[in-house]
Amino acid sequence: MRVYLCAISNISSGVCSEDCAFCSQSTKYRADIPRYKYKPIEKIVEEARRAREARAVGFCLVSAGKGIDGRILEFVCEAARAVKREVPELSLIGCSGTATVEELEALKEAGIDHYNHNLETARSYYPSICTTHSWEERYETCLNVKRAGLNLCCGGIFGLGESPQQRREFIEEISSLEPMSIPINFYHPNPALPLPERVMDPEEALSIISEVRRANPQSMVMVAGGRELVFGERWTDILEAGANAIVIGDYLTTKGEHPDRDIERLEALGYEIATGCHG
Repeated sequence: MRVYLCAISNISSGVCSEDCAFCSQSTKYRADIPRYKYKPIEKIVEEARRAREARAVGFCLVSAGKGIDGRILEFVCEAARAVKREVPELSLIGCSGTATVEELEALKEAGIDHYNHNLETARSYYPSICTTHSWEERYETCLNVKRAGLNLCCGGIFGLGESPQQRREFIEEISSLEPMSIPINFYHPNPALPLPERVMDPEEALSIISEVRRANPQSMVMVAGGRELVFGERWTDILEAGANAIVIGDYLTTKGEHPDRDIERLEALGYEIATGCHG
């Protein structure tokens, strides 16, 4: 089995005015995280270079905030061009919130290959975790990604207090978009956030991965945030459950495992590390 590795760069951190209850980057909750508007381009390129050396095939440029209009669009395009110029082997993913077709086309022109915009949770549960924008805006952005000719990465976060029925609804809503990649995150508690500080049971998490895989046999299923916290040394069980991709290194505001350890574990179990990104 081939496993795809992806790395992320938090290029604009902790400056979001939205009130998503799961997100430490919201200024509303005053979480103790690094906050900056624009990461230096040379640092982004260096992170991309290290990601490729760690055998990542995807590199995601993530900016905090509701959308990508104005200066943020220019900044992401500048970063994308710089990474493509210096590390052309990487497949670039944009992740900057809601976006129009025109904004997404500008990203594509700058070298972005895929766009990640998560639905986060079921439509019926969304008002319980966010009041400053709608679930429908998120879904429309996902449709815009396809209209712009970019590959869609769309998933979300489990363990926010949603019911089993809402989880099934959420998975159906993701499937309706037929995304190329589905990032699965498990809620990582932070004392500053309003959600209960509960870590999901690993067996429960594995059953979710299996359900996502059954509903999306053609998509890449990537386990991202919460992998180390939820599974610990059992994390390779996610591959048997149906995942075929992971995020390596650090996440947006939390630390991850060192990539060398993940790769060593994968190779010891006989998994092949992908050398290119499908789709």
